[in-house]
Amino acid sequence: MDWDAPAIVLDARPYGEGDAIATVMTAEHGAHRGLARGGAARGRTAIWQPGNLVHVRWVARLSEQLGSFSAELVHPGAALAMDDALALAMLSAACAVAEGALPEREAHPRVFDGLLHLIAHLPQGAEMLSDLVRWETLLLADLGYGLDLASCAVTGETTGLAFVSPKTGRAVTGAGAGVWASRLLRLPPFLVRGNDATPADWRDGLRLTGHFLRRDAFGHHHRPLPAARQMLYDRVAALAADSEQHDAG
Repeated sequence: MDWDAPAIVLDARPYGEGDAIATVMTAEHGAHRGLARGGAARGRTAIWQPGNLVHVRWVARLSEQLGSFSAELVHPGAALAMDDALALAMLSAACAVAEGALPEREAHPRVFDGLLHLIAHLPQGAEMLSDLVRWETLLLADLGYGLDLASCAVTGETTGLAFVSPKTGRAVTGAGAGVWASRLLRLPPFLVRGNDATPADWRDGLRLTGHFLRRDAFGHHHRPLPAARQMLYDRVAALAADSEQHDAG
């Protein structure tokens, strides 16, 4: 059994003497683990950094076996993000979410394409946070936990959507929320209108998708939200606080 394809490295952990257990994602094979021989050895670790685009070959005697990987580096996404703390935090969070949430060996081509786009455009900086949040909504939808942001769950209105129910994932207008607004999750405008976003919008977008990732994508498998994802939220929350303090001053 064997295949080869372009892949995104999601995770690599040392195994034995100089090897690594790597998880990659391809459009056709989804999240897929394998033994990267020499993957933890000096001179090879750079290939297996999360966020790198590689051309990988997987070989196994039987399809159900772990198998082994060999790979060539195509795009050093990890190295290119290394000098920008926010870009590196976004890359680490996205790879950790994909590695932890996606079922192994199940194709999710839209999620793969979205992650590929995100990695390619990380040099654009903070504005890619909007795309990251959109990618997380896409991942949730592909896993069967999609948010319904088309109309208000209470009034049926399609405009003025301002909140999301943490229970149902359905959008609600300000008027429809009424006295329950404090119990709902804020819906950042860029998710429904595609307009420019503020740091507070990015923070609230990450809070929104994080709630459903934690409850559904990870919670149903009794796993916590990855630490890298929480660290990204904390960084963006601090960015939003600094922005709000500056505006108030």
